[in-house]
Amino acid sequence: MSTQKQKLVVVGAGMASGRMLEHLFEAAPEAYDVTLFGAEPRGNYNRIMLSPVLSGEKTFEEIVTHDENWYGTHGVTCRFGENVTGIDRKAKQVHTAAGMTPYDKLVLATGSAPFIIPIAGKELDGVLVFRDLDDVEAMSKAAEKPGARAVVIGGGLLGLEAAAGLQARGMQVTVLHLMEHLLDRQLDASAGHLLQRELERRGIKVHCKAQSKAILGEEHVEAVLLEDGTVYPADIVIMAAGIRPEARLAVDAGLHVERGIVVNDAMVTSDPDILALGECAEHNEVCYGLVAPLYDMARVAAKTLTGEEAAFKPVETSTKLKVTGVDVFSAGDFSTGDGTEDIVYRDAARGVYKRLVLKDDKVAGAVLYGDTADGAWYFQLLKEREVVRDIRDRMIFGQALAGADTDPFSAVAALPDTAEICGCNGVCKGAITSAIAEHGLTDIDGVKQYTKASASCGSCSGLVEQLLAMSLGDEYSGAPTVKPMCGCTHHGHDEVRRLILAHGLKTIPEVMQALEWETPDGCFSCRPALNYYLLCAWPGEYVDDAQSRFVNERHHANIQKDGTFSVVPRMWGGLTNPNELRAIADVADKYQIPTVKVTGGQRIDLLGARKEHLPDIWSDLNAAGLVSGHAYGKALRTVKTCVGSEWCRFGTQDSTGMGVTLERLTWGSWMPHKFKMAVSGCPRNCAEATIKDFGIVAVESGWELHVGGNGGMKVRVTDFLCKVESEEEVIEYCTAFIQLYREEARYLERTAPWIERVGLDHVKEKIAEDAQGRAALSARFFLSQKYEQRDPWAEQAGDPGTRRSYSPLRQKVIA
Repeated sequence: MSTQKQKLVVVGAGMASGRMLEHLFEAAPEAYDVTLFGAEPRGNYNRIMLSPVLSGEKTFEEIVTHDENWYGTHGVTCRFGENVTGIDRKAKQVHTAAGMTPYDKLVLATGSAPFIIPIAGKELDGVLVFRDLDDVEAMSKAAEKPGARAVVIGGGLLGLEAAAGLQARGMQVTVLHLMEHLLDRQLDASAGHLLQRELERRGIKVHCKAQSKAILGEEHVEAVLLEDGTVYPADIVIMAAGIRPEARLAVDAGLHVERGIVVNDAMVTSDPDILALGECAEHNEVCYGLVAPLYDMARVAAKTLTGEEAAFKPVETSTKLKVTGVDVFSAGDFSTGDGTEDIVYRDAARGVYKRLVLKDDKVAGAVLYGDTADGAWYFQLLKEREVVRDIRDRMIFGQALAGADTDPFSAVAALPDTAEICGCNGVCKGAITSAIAEHGLTDIDGVKQYTKASASCGSCSGLVEQLLAMSLGDEYSGAPTVKPMCGCTHHGHDEVRRLILAHGLKTIPEVMQALEWETPDGCFSCRPALNYYLLCAWPGEYVDDAQSRFVNERHHANIQKDGTFSVVPRMWGGLTNPNELRAIADVADKYQIPTVKVTGGQRIDLLGARKEHLPDIWSDLNAAGLVSGHAYGKALRTVKTCVGSEWCRFGTQDSTGMGVTLERLTWGSWMPHKFKMAVSGCPRNCAEATIKDFGIVAVESGWELHVGGNGGMKVRVTDFLCKVESEEEVIEYCTAFIQLYREEARYLERTAPWIERVGLDHVKEKIAEDAQGRAALSARFFLSQKYEQRDPWAEQAGDPGTRRSYSPLRQKVIA
């Protein structure tokens, strides 16, 4: 005999309710029919990872915690984008604009609302908050305006994460903070000063002891006025001065509400059929805003709903700042007072500061800046109230030295199973080691999949790897190794690219200094890579370093085995004309070029040119309108075409015209490696488009787009990307693909191995499925072309200094 399921209504699709549903379905999957209401038009996602989304380090899809498949698997009725407007406790119904929904049990997880400082101008267009994805999208859109300025009111965790994200998007950012130093609730003055110095080094202006008086503007924000008369111009203003529990529904329903919705240890409100959890709940006169206690509330609420006894107990909390490259950890009480003593470690050169506050021989508080590796250990000592008298003289140097243990895993082994490893997702050590044993996990990706540890900000990855090594012993082959760029650094290509953007590094010396290059000046391997990464990251700002390029790129021609050079002028889409051919013939005669050859890319190669003749050869070719074909460069090489519909009886589209258009738009663009394109006018594919980095095949109804092919020693046929109808779409998809490759591939990585590494689905998602993202990629490509699309032959030939460097003792050439 089946038992009818009870009706559970959950109001609020945030992190706390999502974790509660996970626990509930794990313990009693058939107990409830669940209806989930969310004010946003989307489901649960990790809100504390909005900062990396704002900065561009992550996509929204990467921070989704429960997708459509998860809701479907568990039978959750999703009512996203639908606000609950009232609760009828007597009839046990919730009201929305669409009608009434009955419940047997109701869970309120309505979160919090941002505190808006009550000053003049707060209602102006351009005053934003930082609480959800819509806010992130509004800020990102504002950042698209060249030279846009943002003022962030509030120097707490949220405000600084918003400031760093906007600065990474290219905005000029000012942070206004009322107190004497940043993160005054989490850091002491010394650590706050170090943090301010680091943010200012990145280009973020910080004004502490700043009391905002008014936001100026008529309809849209124009500036922020301080009480002392200081005015900061602004295109947007971010209010990040605090939050308040969102308890209006509970107030209207007559529930007991103080600062938040009052709950008992079982997370039950003053109505036995209504529970509350998360930032909207108040337990023992405390409202929590950090993830760890919210997840504890979720666990307790799930047990209460299944009839199991459980009690929420207040826990110590720690905080970290989600700003890439800034390591900050804080826990406990770091204020001084009777009976307290400080242990402080400073290393100004490394930017490291540690402070432990002891009371009665126990850790009462900890502040770490610059080196937070031992944060989990200090936090555990604090929570367990352990006596640290015996290690007091060495504990500031970290767990390894304090314990004097030669076992490399002693630090993590000493942590109890309850120790929190991943703060972003509330995962403890025991959950990780259990998952490793139960599921046979052997790498960090498996741990991410089953526990979510290290799946968000990644700061706990080191601890997770230690747990894997400790659990598996000799069977552990190590986390997926990251191959360093070269012997000068331990950083891999992807990490260097990410840190260049995150730290705002804009010169090769800055990169080497900030990332602690072991070889001060780098080497022949890393310097060209860094030069390209900076060129791609900061178009218009970074000045290309010619000495960091390979010899062919420095001479703008390919050196041959006898020391002479190959000169290949560009022929748009393989087209030429008598004037160009005469110029090439004249150059071959004048400079005694021994070999003139038609290339596979439908161009003419002048082989055997002497180095001292190169500037004059370029100048003569320029006079006929010929520019560099970049046959020597990690750049666009050729766009091969067939004659298409203009001449061929089988042609379905103007493939020649399309090829010429694409080449004129994309030439001069620097890439991780050489890049070739082709356009075929029909499926007979005479231009061999399906073995090119980007291939286009014309069909009756439009164009088929193909990616990731190459010839050479190991031929790779392209993957089909998608089909489009218009020439405008071909251009957008092509330039977006090029920019995605430019931004994601490692230096000297062709499109084929890049696609095999990241997956074709990833490329399709970015190019074929995400219209907004595709347009943004294309726009970034054309922005870079404003600065990169120039003819180096013309520049070099017209520079007297360059001419002297090629031929200081050049003999006169007789035509």
